[in-house]
Amino acid sequence: MSLALILPMSAFALAASISPGPVNMVCLGSGTRYGVRASLGFVSGATAGFIALFAAVGLGLATAMAQLPLLATLLRWSGIAFLLYLSWQLARDDGALDARNADAPPGFMAGALMQWLNPKAWLAAASGIGAYTRGAVLEELALFAALYAPICWASLACWVFAGAFLRRRITRPSRLRAMNRVLAALLAGSCIFLLID
Repeated sequence: MSLALILPMSAFALAASISPGPVNMVCLGSGTRYGVRASLGFVSGATAGFIALFAAVGLGLATAMAQLPLLATLLRWSGIAFLLYLSWQLARDDGALDARNADAPPGFMAGALMQWLNPKAWLAAASGIGAYTRGAVLEELALFAALYAPICWASLACWVFAGAFLRRRITRPSRLRAMNRVLAALLAGSCIFLLID
C-alpha cells in the first residue's frame, strides 16, 4: 500500500476523531470530573466501538440498513435516548470534586455503545470508507482500520487530558456545575443531527 494512500487516510482519521462531537464531549466531561486514569476505559471502549462500527459499515451494514428502514429508525431513536440520558447525568452533576463521593465514570461498554449510537461516527465511517477504499477490498479496509484505531484513541485521550487540565483550573463546584451544564446542552443539542434525514 502506497504512502500516497496512508497519509490521506491518517489525515481523515485525525480530522474526524479530534473534531467535537458527542463522544468528545463525554471525554472532556469525564476528564474534568474523574481525571485521566478513570476516563481512559471510556476512551478505549469508544475506540473499539468505532473500529467495530467502521468494519461493519465497510462490510455492508450501511447497505443493509438502507434496505431495513425500521432498523435505521430504531437506531436513531436509541441514539437520541442514550445521548439525552448522558446529557441529563452531566447536567445534574453537583460539581463536587471529592473523588470519594464520585459516581462511577463512564466505562468501556458505555464508550463502545455510544459510538454505535453516534451520528458523527456513522458519518465518519461511511464517508471515510467511501472516499479512501474501493468497496469490498479487505486489505484497504483493514489498513484504514489499523490507522484509525490509534489515531482515534489518541484524539479522544486529548479531550480527556483537556478535561483534566480544566479540572486543575476549576476549583469551585459552581464553576464545574456551569461547565457541566454547557457540555450537557451541547450533547443534547447533538441529537438534532439524529433527527435530520
